[in-house]
Amino acid sequence: MQENIITEKILGCAFKVHSELGPGLLESAYEECLNYEMNLAGLFIEKQKALPLIYHEVKLECGYRLDFLIDRLVVVEVKAVEELNEVHLAQVITYLKLSKCKIGLLLNFNVKSLKDGIKRVIV
Repeated sequence: MQENIITEKILGCAFKVHSELGPGLLESAYEECLNYEMNLAGLFIEKQKALPLIYHEVKLECGYRLDFLIDRLVVVEVKAVEELNEVHLAQVITYLKLSKCKIGLLLNFNVKSLKDGIKRVIV
């Protein structure tokens, strides 16, 4: 249940950012503004969190980075693309498996209405 409260706060922050900026900016701009709003909301944020790949007993530093890991429970992936596709969803699912988190948010800010750019992913 705690994850639901966290995702509500994250989405509230995302709606604030999108309402103020609208679509059309770079992903990095949305990421920084979302980071700012989530900090104001009192969330524990790990930004660009390194995520190793464990293959059998070997820890591989492959360069995977989560956009955000919130309160060590929710993965947030930020996009600014024309439309979300299966590769974006697969990326979040992979991050969830590697991080052992259960819930992820895939947020595409390059949409007229942010509600059309949100995918909640549960594994």
